[in-house]
Amino acid sequence: MATESSSKRPTCPSCSKPSRLCLCIRIKTPSLNNSVGVTIFQHSLERNHPLNSTRIATLGLKNLNVTSVSDVNFEARFVIRSLELDSEMGSKSSYFDNVSDFELTQNGVFDKIDGSTSKRGSVDSEEGNSKPVEPDLSSEFDSVHKNKRIRLGIHHIGEVPRGVEGPLITFTIGKYGVISSFVHNLMPQTQSQNLNFDLLLASPAVLDALSKGFVVKKWQSKQLNGSIKIEEFEEFEIAVPPGSVLLFPSEKSVGIEAIDFKVRNLIVLDGTWSKAKRMYKENPWLKLLPLLKLDLDKMSLYSDVRRQPRVGCLSTIESIVYTLKAVGDESDGLDNLLDVFESMIGDQRRCKDERLSKTSLG
Repeated sequence: MATESSSKRPTCPSCSKPSRLCLCIRIKTPSLNNSVGVTIFQHSLERNHPLNSTRIATLGLKNLNVTSVSDVNFEARFVIRSLELDSEMGSKSSYFDNVSDFELTQNGVFDKIDGSTSKRGSVDSEEGNSKPVEPDLSSEFDSVHKNKRIRLGIHHIGEVPRGVEGPLITFTIGKYGVISSFVHNLMPQTQSQNLNFDLLLASPAVLDALSKGFVVKKWQSKQLNGSIKIEEFEEFEIAVPPGSVLLFPSEKSVGIEAIDFKVRNLIVLDGTWSKAKRMYKENPWLKLLPLLKLDLDKMSLYSDVRRQPRVGCLSTIESIVYTLKAVGDESDGLDNLLDVFESMIGDQRRCKDERLSKTSLG
């Protein structure tokens, strides 16, 4: 049933488009059962943009989670916990309740015991959706800067305490991701003195421990309206399962062929290119994830209606569909999501032409 928006025109409550431009009826197979889960971190200013393509992913994919993220204007506090321990303690986790069903293979890759895939985040172009160098970790760890391979092998450089209760990492950042405090429980005190976030990530033992999955909880601080007082609120709490990758272009990003583990969860950032880069900086825990890039010779359908920072940037839905296919998710109906996106772009182009026509006649 259509609802009335602030402009009094009927609006679809599911896709938030004007009723005459509703996207829902264009989805041939709603809620596709995608085998590789998708987690979208969406900038808070992107949600209501008329050309935001996350709405298509929401309609079309079953194993999808969308989390709203806003800029840090004062400070933000993060707590990272073990996903396995969190599950054992019965903590609420929206879609990874069976983390104990994962086991470590000889190659250090986490597989589900019953052989099935787990459930459950591209950056869109400028004005909308588009998509530090770490040291060599060990002779066994294939550094991204050496031969572009990512391995999640077992390492013993520094022992990570087992069965640790409470947070693994707690840290606070200011605007643009500057870390102001950092506490961790991943190494003995004698090894962890003067250890900052980046150096912690340089430990293969720590990376191995975190590759088993973790839970991230974020609190933001904001100024109360008309007051100098600052209050803290919870922005999100999300589980990051084994086999997660982040689709984000950087010097450390590698292609699909360089990842030798089963991708089970795709994380994408949804916002303008500048907003996506800020989200990455202000969520430094994303550094814990292997970074993935798409090597495609394709022009985004956005090119005529939303400005792109450079050639090759794709919309969020384009990036998701192409990546799912690249990692082996051949769910029937993925191409239809691109057709729906193309039709949405066509709607926008026609509306623009109609406005220009009325202006010229007036």
